Amino acid sequence: MTSVLPAQTTIATGAIQRIGHIIDGVEVQSESGLTFFSIDPYTRQPWAEIALGTKTEADLAVAAARRAFDEGPWPRMSAGQRRALINRFADLIIEHAEELALADTRDMGKPITQSLGNDVPRTALNFRFFADHAHLTPAEVLPMDSGHHTYTRFDPAGVVVAIAPWNFPMMLESWKVAPALAWGNTVVLKPAEDTPVSATIMARLALEAGIPPGVFNVVHGYGPDSVGEALTQNPDVDRITFTGESGTGRIIARAASANLIPVSLELGGKGANVVFADAEIDNAIDWSIKAIFTNAGQVCLAGSRIYVERPLYEEFVDRFVAAANAMVVGDPKDPATQIGPLASGEHYTKVRSYYDTIGESNGSQLSGALGEGWFITPTIIATPDKDSAHQREEIFGPIVTITPFDTEDEAIHEVNDSPYGLNAMLFTEDLTRAHRVSAALIVGTVWVNCFFIRDLRAPFGGAKASGIGREGGTFSREFFTEPKAVVMQMVPPAH
Repeated sequence: MTSVLPAQTTIATGAIQRIGHIIDGVEVQSESGLTFFSIDPYTRQPWAEIALGTKTEADLAVAAARRAFDEGPWPRMSAGQRRALINRFADLIIEHAEELALADTRDMGKPITQSLGNDVPRTALNFRFFADHAHLTPAEVLPMDSGHHTYTRFDPAGVVVAIAPWNFPMMLESWKVAPALAWGNTVVLKPAEDTPVSATIMARLALEAGIPPGVFNVVHGYGPDSVGEALTQNPDVDRITFTGESGTGRIIARAASANLIPVSLELGGKGANVVFADAEIDNAIDWSIKAIFTNAGQVCLAGSRIYVERPLYEEFVDRFVAAANAMVVGDPKDPATQIGPLASGEHYTKVRSYYDTIGESNGSQLSGALGEGWFITPTIIATPDKDSAHQREEIFGPIVTITPFDTEDEAIHEVNDSPYGLNAMLFTEDLTRAHRVSAALIVGTVWVNCFFIRDLRAPFGGAKASGIGREGGTFSREFFTEPKAVVMQMVPPAH
């Protein structure tokens, strides 16, 4: 067996977990014998050894999903039967909460209080919601004047490839897998190579819950010239759903287009946060801190551009800096920790490159000093150059800019002057302004006086370089099914 380790990494003493692919209901190693290591970003040491897939494993997984869809019981069950099995699966996720939470914490450095208190419950909720939604959502009946009527069916699309990111591993995997399964599809999930472990744990639990073999498969590996590329080019795939960086989304869309495979792409963001002078400042500070520093800023929705109306600007900055400096940075397995390390050495190098240019021409560093290892602590840039990389590019770390503005129109212009359009936040006590500005922003989601509050029935996705399509509720139904119109004659024509 050959293992792949990052450069300058040594193997610490202690047990290393072995994690395989789940293909057709069996946990297997790669035919090549290749493996790679998942690195704990806090210790910077391997903690799990993962089967490294190739095109062989990708094709085997798609073939298993194809057989399970074409010949197996899953798409032929009633929505209620699938609902019962998916709810049992969700029960097992809660029963194994600590195992799943620790897996994500060790894989990417997320504080355990977030993994256990937020991500596990949300993962189970995603499965329960979509199981209920598929069972309870009505279709349409459309009476016609001509003695006919039309009704709609939502039949499962087929084999779904789900490619998930590393920042909320199990939670965003469930966001893709849950609706696909609920509507009767079979799935091949490729988790991010930096965060592979919770995906295999979930697939084990799905089998334990009684979900048939081949319905939920997991293959580990990389993107280009590896598992990801093979999955997106396979003509037996019917849908591709991807969350990740915008450049990768473009590559996936090009690959899928060769086989006319529909894609759903939730891509990068550079979230704007607009604080008007009439905002309730305690509420605005609290949510603004969460919006940028949760998960060490490794959130596609992060409010990394803050615009504050000038009368409130100085007070806001002073209080925001104080709140940021009070955050606990440390071991993500410690319940007191609020900010853990960045998820990988590669990502740390990227974020560090932005950090190292602060103070040269892009504003003033008000807070934040580099910690040891893969830590970057909360960092604030006041009045940045509007064309700087810090202001325009997705950093995906705990670095935020704060800019004053004078008029509502100016704030709207600044928010929309971005290649991204995933989300925005508004803080104001003026109801008409909240509606007016929300309508003017070119983004997929606007939060008013809050952040990251979700209704799973609502559309979720982005405009511009932030993605293609929407998921959630009936939007997920339309993507993961083949909507069909059936037209019936009800009254025979007169002869």
